[in-house]
Formats: sequence, C-alpha cells, structure tokens
Amino acid sequence: MNPSELKDFLDEKVLQYNTLDFIESDPVQIPHLFSQKEDIEIAGFLSATIAWGNRTMIIKNSHRMMDLMGNAPYDFVMSHTENDLEPLETFVHRTFNGIDFTSFIKSLRHIYTNHGGLESVFNKHQETHSMQKSIHEFKKIFFEIPHQYRTQKHVSDPLNNSAAKRINILMRLNKVVLNYSMN
Repeated sequence: MNPSELKDFLDEKVLQYNTLDFIESDPVQIPHLFSQKEDIEIAGFLSATIAWGNRTMIIKNSHRMMDLMGNAPYDFVMSHTENDLEPLETFVHRTFNGIDFTSFIKSLRHIYTNHGGLESVFNKHQETHSMQKSIHEFKKIFFEIPHQYRTQKHVSDPLNNSAAKRINILMRLNKVVLNYSMN
C-alpha cells in the first residue's frame, strides 16, 4: 500500500469509527468530553498512553485520570502544585503507575510552557509522509526534564523500531477532532 492509499484507507476508517455509537464504547470518548483544544490534546494523550488491554478498563481508568485532574486537564497541568500531584500517586493502569502519571503531568507542563504545546511539538519536526521523526523528537522533548527511567517505556519511538501505535492513534484523533495540520 503506497502512502496515498494508506491515507485514503485511514480516512475511510475515521469516517467508519468516528460515530456516536462507536465513541460511546471506545476510549476516544475521553477527549470528546472537552471543548478546549488543550484539554482535548491532554485527555487524548493520556488516554492513548494507557490504551492497551480491556476497553472497559481503559475507559474507566481514563475517566479516573480526568477525575484526578478535576476534569480540567489543561488547567491542572499548568497550575498544579506538588500537593496536587499526591493523589495521582495512587493511580495504576497495568504498568503505568502514579510515578509515571506525575512525570507525564510535569512533562506536559514543560511542553506547554516551553515548546508551545503538543501540536507545536509534533508539527515542528513533521515530514511530508511520515510522523516518525516528529514522534521521535516529541519523545526527546517530553523527557528533557528529570524523570524516572521506567517512565520512558510509556512513550514509543518509531526510530527505535517501535510502531508507536498509541501516539499515531492520538495524532489521527487530533487530526479529526482538532484539525491538526498533519499531512
């Protein structure tokens, strides 16, 4: 399948699955809870990060993540204090735990404060027919700040032979929901 055929195929799947019936039973419902661009990006990113395993559990834990952030992800990311992060330490979804969650919140703040947000980071290194370099650069920026080594396993890098499936799902979602300028 050439890039044009792949794009057509994926666009067709977006139309097939971007319906209310599908959204109600899929983790994609989480970013649809929000209207502010940054809330959608953060909710989508965090939900995509834990999108492995049982769909019901992914949805439940994605809602729990949003609840722990007061259902205001962007506001929480940008204005949290160390005390606000303590309740996040109880979060667990498979191998993603509270340490990872707090690291992600801090990294997201870093990205919105110093790099113009998620869309800006992904678009900066975008190539015409591939998101691989963009995702690779995103991971480098995401982990510029101090973090535990274990947390890195939750962000894939296609230049290290990963399919980066969850980040690609996030990018596809953001293209549909937010009209990102992906090629």
